[in-house]
Amino acid sequence: MSHPIRIKNALISVYYKDNLEPIIRELNRLGVKIYSTGGTETFISALGIDVIAVEDLTSYPSILGGRVKTLHPKIFGGILARRNFDNDEQQLAQYEIPEIDLVIVDLYPFEETVKSNAEEDDIIEKIDIGGISLIRAAAKNFKDVVIVASKKDYSELESILKAQNGETTISQRRAFAHKAFNISSHYDTCIFQYFNQEEPLPVFKESIQTSQVLRYGENPHQKGVFYGSLDAMFTKLHGKELSYNNLVDVDAAVALIDEFTEPTIAILKHTNACGIASRTFIKEAWLDALACDPISAFGGVIIANDEIDAETAAEISKIFYEVLIAPAYTDEAIQILKEKKNRIILIRQKVELPVKQFKTLLNGVIEQDKDAVIEGPDQMRTVTLRTPTEHELRDLFFANKVVKHTKSNTVVFAKNNQLIASGVGQTSRVDSLKQAVIKAKSFGFDLQGAVMASDAFFPFPDCVELAADAGVLAVLQPGGSINDKLSIDMCDQKNISMVITGVRHFKH
Repeated sequence: MSHPIRIKNALISVYYKDNLEPIIRELNRLGVKIYSTGGTETFISALGIDVIAVEDLTSYPSILGGRVKTLHPKIFGGILARRNFDNDEQQLAQYEIPEIDLVIVDLYPFEETVKSNAEEDDIIEKIDIGGISLIRAAAKNFKDVVIVASKKDYSELESILKAQNGETTISQRRAFAHKAFNISSHYDTCIFQYFNQEEPLPVFKESIQTSQVLRYGENPHQKGVFYGSLDAMFTKLHGKELSYNNLVDVDAAVALIDEFTEPTIAILKHTNACGIASRTFIKEAWLDALACDPISAFGGVIIANDEIDAETAAEISKIFYEVLIAPAYTDEAIQILKEKKNRIILIRQKVELPVKQFKTLLNGVIEQDKDAVIEGPDQMRTVTLRTPTEHELRDLFFANKVVKHTKSNTVVFAKNNQLIASGVGQTSRVDSLKQAVIKAKSFGFDLQGAVMASDAFFPFPDCVELAADAGVLAVLQPGGSINDKLSIDMCDQKNISMVITGVRHFKH
């Protein structure tokens, strides 16, 4: 049943007047009586259209500097009255309250005011009271009232008014109410988040208003949605839309590359770096990153922290990859990269990223701070007889950045600011080490003079023994095992260095 209702009376009170005029003129054409307040009333009058001030309906002026304007029974009674309840209709007649069939109202820009770093008094004044109450009231009574709570819905309302000669159906009113409750709940979440900063309550609330439906989730039989604005994060120059798995890898790539300041390129597969190198020139960084594991690089995500030039683009185009991300590209590089049809080419924009991470788990959600800590040479405490050289310390710093962003259990081999090999996601640390040694040798790398970083402590001395036998000269680990001394003694026995950082970097 469509349950059509013709709009006879409308209340309009908005902060943003953009694209409001066509609706005002259409309501006027339909003979709808318009009630309004303040700036909106002035706007409507300036169009030469009759408008009734809310103060004239309520016989009460706007008070407290505009804080109280519409909070009155003659407004809310007209909105909340149930048209099929005889008692409600009788009370409307008794108190001379008009039925309000359409409410167009938006909210003070609280979220935008917070982002502008305004003073707290200004922020508090942008907590809307009347507007949020009108939205909830009209949305609650959607069986009889249309609520439009965003300028994004003006064109839809205008089309309905024109096509249906001022009538709306129950399904249309319910759809508008659905959108309105989304707006009001998001608004309240933003206010709560503002107050929940200094002494946070132990509750979980998040609200993201933009989204993108993905082709599918992790696998084709799973649905997937990204909540957020990819357009704010990236400018797409070429290729199809990012998939769920692409996004997971891109997130890992962004986190990894942000550890580096010198020209660096990383190649990732399944969130782990299969190649990364820092060099003076970006082309050199690409060639040395690819050399680490050219097999795993196939179909990977590539990220750079420097402009991609034509020479580098030509080299990158020699392999198949899914996504390429950089802060900039030369025009010639773009033309070269676009020659491959199914490559996604993105320019990364400067966007403030969240400092918290959360995910669903069991029957709830877990949340944590992002791992924003990285230990450089100043935080590396030598615990062996041999002290690492300056060059080895730089390589240990490089390796520590990589191991921090690699799946546990993991160890990383590095030399000359280049990833040599890594053992990834193994159930024992010694298995990770063995995997890394095999990988390094399979791609022709000499581990003599390399360094090794571990995301967590060594439970036994076997890892450092195997690493030393492979040619590693310096080892980094957080320490904290009851067997630390056994590993340190093994390093001394093998005449290699060990530094301890005191910070673990598990990644599950």
